[in-house]
Amino acid sequence: MTNEERKAALEAIIYAADEPATVEQLTKALGEQKLAVEASLDELVASYAAEERGVEVRAVAGGYKMYTKPQQHDAVRRFIKSLRPPLRLSMPALETLAVIAYKQPVTAPEISEIRGVNTAGVISTLLDKHLISTAGRKEVIGRPILYKTSKEFLMRFGLSDLEELPSLKEFEALAREALGSDEGLVPVDESLTNEASIGAGKEAAGKEGQDEAVASNEGMPEGESESSKKAAAATE
Repeated sequence: MTNEERKAALEAIIYAADEPATVEQLTKALGEQKLAVEASLDELVASYAAEERGVEVRAVAGGYKMYTKPQQHDAVRRFIKSLRPPLRLSMPALETLAVIAYKQPVTAPEISEIRGVNTAGVISTLLDKHLISTAGRKEVIGRPILYKTSKEFLMRFGLSDLEELPSLKEFEALAREALGSDEGLVPVDESLTNEASIGAGKEAAGKEGQDEAVASNEGMPEGESESSKKAAAATE
């Protein structure tokens, strides 16, 4: 096999592969020497690095995979957006989607803990819109369902894979563009995917419980509990 034939074969395999193709996998597939394959890969990567190319061969996760170049992402997103009618997401749905995207795989209780509210209805909406999918069950008590983003999510946001997921600040802008409208969308709070927010959610829940307790005892003498109130009523 000549060097040009080897590069063509490598290009075809990398293009067709769903996951990054390792040198070992490529060497075995071609039946060639590892050094020859590595040399051809270097030339292939260099040829795709030329400015006139819209895609590149990138070394990631121990292998090689094709990606659209960052400078072409806007054009790709506009094209993808033109193929699909815009989706409208509410603020809770967008925030929940952000948590799933940056914490996946994640369970509904974990999402609710981070956001501080029940998210069952929102998760159902995201499933209906095919933006998320299930990812098995977490091996803990109760074995809750795990959720992850879907291929539809990648398509909507013009991403090749999750490694191209932008920062949270960029996520909001992408969401506005990919989902079609500013209506119902608000800036994504970066604390939503911060571990510290879990503690904040618990603190807020605890405060709500304290507030409810205060409200239920309003107008009662200090130190008088609900049980003592019932006991007093029974003796009347």
